[in-house]
Amino acid sequence: MTSTIVSLWLKLTALLDGAGAWLAPLGLRALLAWEFWESGVEKYRGENWFADIQDRFPFPFSLLPVEFSWWLSTWVELVGAWALVFGLATRITSASLIVLTLVAWAAVHAGNGYNVCDNGFKLPLIYLVMFVPLLLSGPGKLSLDHWIWKRGSS
Repeated sequence: MTSTIVSLWLKLTALLDGAGAWLAPLGLRALLAWEFWESGVEKYRGENWFADIQDRFPFPFSLLPVEFSWWLSTWVELVGAWALVFGLATRITSASLIVLTLVAWAAVHAGNGYNVCDNGFKLPLIYLVMFVPLLLSGPGKLSLDHWIWKRGSS
């Protein structure tokens, strides 16, 4: 009886491991893409408020003109969202969005505590934690990166 349960458990975990290689990173990519797309669209349609907080940007970002910082953050978010959806250049995209998130944490969320309602650092922290597996392990099997890598290694 015990060996049957262990055997079933091993088969189930193998099945879950296989599905996880396809679906787990896709879930992370999709949620992060949605969040950064929304932020990018808001910047694209909105007024540049970076002049109000430029003194809080960490070096070297504090040296950039606010118009360029606004343009750069808008397009990193918009293009990054699409790259995440398709799993294209995922590690580079993740690194770029990690830097963007760290700048936002320092300039917008620092000093507001943890609570989301107070514009605290909870969401940036969650995003950073979600980026770690994508940066370290890649986008998963359901991605253009994986398809390109497979085609290139055959």
